[in-house]
Amino acid sequence: MLVLLPPSETKATGGDGPPLDLDSLSSPELNPVRGKIADALTELARDVPASLAALGISERQADEVERNAELWTSPTLPALRRYTGVLYDALDITSFKKAELARANERLAVASALFGIARATDRIPAYRLSAGSTLPALGGLRPLWRPVLEPVFAAADGLVVDLRSGGYAALAKIPGAVTVRVVTEDARGQRKTVSHFNKAYKGKLAAVLASTGRAPSTVDGLVKVAAKAGLLVERTGEHELEMLTGE
Repeated sequence: MLVLLPPSETKATGGDGPPLDLDSLSSPELNPVRGKIADALTELARDVPASLAALGISERQADEVERNAELWTSPTLPALRRYTGVLYDALDITSFKKAELARANERLAVASALFGIARATDRIPAYRLSAGSTLPALGGLRPLWRPVLEPVFAAADGLVVDLRSGGYAALAKIPGAVTVRVVTEDARGQRKTVSHFNKAYKGKLAAVLASTGRAPSTVDGLVKVAAKAGLLVERTGEHELEMLTGE
C-alpha cells in the first residue's frame, strides 16, 4: 500500500544528514527532472525579487529564497521529519513504536513540487516551491512532472491512497487511487466539504494506515481498518471515500 501525503509549505529547518544527493532518492527515473528544477530554483534565488514573485511569497519570507539558494549544500532530513504543519502534527510519527515506524517508512510518501515524490526516508533539504509555481526558466511544473511521474504511480504495488490537495493531484493522475473527502454533516444530514479540519483528519487517517499491522488491500478493507481505529469513513464510490469529522 502507498499512502500519498500532500506536502506542507512549512518545513523543519536544518538537518542531520549530508547535502542533497539525487542518486540516494527513491524513484531514480525522476532525477533528471528533479535536478532541472533544483538548478532552476538555485539560479532563481540569485534574484530575490524575482524569486518572491515566482514563489508567490512576500518580502517577510525572503528567508525561503535563501533556503532555495542552498538546496545543494544544506543538510538534509528524512521527508517525514522535514514536512511540518497540521497534517504532520496529526500524523505524529514521533509517537510510533519501532515496528509502526518501519511500516510507515514503507507505506508513506509525500507529493512534492521539487521531487515529484519523496518516500518517507528520502533525505531532502528545506526548500520552497509549490505545485502552482511557474519558474521563469522552466515554466509551469505540470508539463515537466506528468510524463515521468504518472508511470511511477502506475507501477506502485497494492492499494494507493491519494491524500494530495488539488494542485498536487494536477501534477500527475493516479488511475484507481482511493481519494478521501473530509466532510461534516448538519442536522438535516447534508454534507459539505471541510476546509479547517481537512488536514488534521487526513493526518489521522494516514497514521492509522501507516501503523496498522496488515495493510488493507481493498477499499472495503481500508474502511474497516479506519473504523476499528474510531474514524468515521464511508465508501461513496468505487474509489471514493468520505470521512466525517463529527465537528
